[in-house]
Amino acid sequence: MELRSEYNEYRISVPKEFEKIFTHFYFAANTSESSITKTLLPTYQTILLFCFGENATMSTRKKTIISVDKCMVFGPVRQAFEYTLPAGCSILVVNFKDDAFFRFFGKISIEQSVRHPDELLEENCFTDLWHQLTRLDSVTQQVNHILEFCKPYLQDRDITSQLLSSFENDLLNPIKVIAEQTHQTERNIQRKQKEQFGYSLKELARYNRFLKAIQLIEKETEKQNQVKSFTIIDECGYYDQSQLIHDFKHFINISPAQYLKFQQEICNPKSK
Repeated sequence: MELRSEYNEYRISVPKEFEKIFTHFYFAANTSESSITKTLLPTYQTILLFCFGENATMSTRKKTIISVDKCMVFGPVRQAFEYTLPAGCSILVVNFKDDAFFRFFGKISIEQSVRHPDELLEENCFTDLWHQLTRLDSVTQQVNHILEFCKPYLQDRDITSQLLSSFENDLLNPIKVIAEQTHQTERNIQRKQKEQFGYSLKELARYNRFLKAIQLIEKETEKQNQVKSFTIIDECGYYDQSQLIHDFKHFINISPAQYLKFQQEICNPKSK
């Protein structure tokens, strides 16, 4: 993503103790005199977005416009969408990892003298937190405050979720393997995956293949090499060019060639 003086953005790493909860935080600020529109690639993550200054807007593929006043939770993000930051607007984005958002909303011990987010749902479960963040002087302080805020609510993973999150053998069926390991039915494992992560493993496998193609394109363009379709097809496990194009159309509604052309306007939150 192009770094320009009127549009400042950067990723913020999370402390080691939070690495299984958040992938990272993302901050962007429009200090220009006009609105700036970007496209966010799908992440298959649940996102918590805080907006400061003028309202940011998001546009879905069906051209539905959503205005973000203070904060919004959405996801898992399965398809690309456009977001617009008007002049003077900044956003702080919290990217939950795997089943972390499900764990965040798990029930807490009644002995703990804290309010569960569910108790704040009359307006928006994170509106109180947004008001607290506005009183802080820096993005670093805001991030630290969010981390402290979430600590009492986070629940440990059960064994099934741990196995689903850490499964890496592409040659085996994770549902079948984990069902055997935990003495559960395959249907129960599939239900837990969908319920706690928000997507099926089949969806995730397709997305990871697409993401690998995106990262290969970015790597080749950084080296100023010509990007060849057959290289992407071969290295990323596509059957043919039509399947590659179909995935790009599905996830970001443009072809691989169009992605190359508009790459500077597209934000890839998975890039290092």
